[in-house]
Amino acid sequence: MSIPSTTKFSFGTAIAIVVLTTSIATADDIFPADAKLETLWEEGGFTEGAAAGPDGLLYFSDFAQPFNARPARIMKFDPATGKTTIHSADSKMANGLMFDRKGRLYACCASPLGGQRALVRVTRKGKIKPVVERFEGKRFNSPNDIVIDRQGRIYFSDPKYVGPEEMELKSMDVYRLDPDGALQVATSEISKPNGVMLSPDGKTLYVAETDNGTDKADSVTDAKRGRMTLNALPVSADGSLGKKRVIVDFGDQVGIDGMTVDTKGRIYAAVRSEESFGIYVFSPEGKQLGKVKTPELPTNCTFGRGQAASTLYITAGKGFYRIETNATGHHPALAKR
Repeated sequence: MSIPSTTKFSFGTAIAIVVLTTSIATADDIFPADAKLETLWEEGGFTEGAAAGPDGLLYFSDFAQPFNARPARIMKFDPATGKTTIHSADSKMANGLMFDRKGRLYACCASPLGGQRALVRVTRKGKIKPVVERFEGKRFNSPNDIVIDRQGRIYFSDPKYVGPEEMELKSMDVYRLDPDGALQVATSEISKPNGVMLSPDGKTLYVAETDNGTDKADSVTDAKRGRMTLNALPVSADGSLGKKRVIVDFGDQVGIDGMTVDTKGRIYAAVRSEESFGIYVFSPEGKQLGKVKTPELPTNCTFGRGQAASTLYITAGKGFYRIETNATGHHPALAKR
């Protein structure tokens, strides 16, 4: 077990000092006392976008390192056999993944190296089918993360972190695609939106603001970081969003990539702070409740489905991991209407 440094975060207007002395720290009995992070697969380049499928399999994205070594892929892990296989051999840079209530897999495809630069649907045979590629005639920046609500509305973030591609849009926003095909900006209050997730009641959209200060991080080394926050935005019955409320401010540390929630509304977030990274558990108000240290910088997490509903699956570095919890995972697209 490593002993991370003391980390200082700002929760709303209060300052909290959190000292973590073990690989699993909790004040709310979220993780069993004997819970251990289990390695499932470590043969990737850079993993992302964990999603639980209706077939009982867990899907996740895998980018080569460097990106041009091979096409990006979507992998699938079978809990019954312990085997990880390829679902899509060329995912067109698929990043965030999520299934809708009909069992269809959607993905946000990033921009580098000929990425689809779009919201897409991934067929059962792993083929990539574009759903929407442009807003008001201009190509998206680099779609990143996705959440689907119980009505089938899709919220997705569109920042840009790497790649030489020039942005056609003037800002980095969160979009909403309705079941009738209508596309609109859901919010432009976040300078650089990353992970997105809905609360169990569907009345709050959580958006990670992870502003590294440049859209070409692979070629710019002196960028000045912007805001690193976790935000809560009220969701109206028609899917529109209200004003953001900052519930966690990470200050000068890198904030959240992807996240998920459990049925009690607790947020499980992949925090990429250099000083103390891992999966952090926050209350809906932004209070830190626990943490799981990961072997490398984490990117995303999701709960399994069915008998695996209490198992938290995690993408970090080049691998795929899981840990048992005392919680029950929530999947927004499957919530009762």
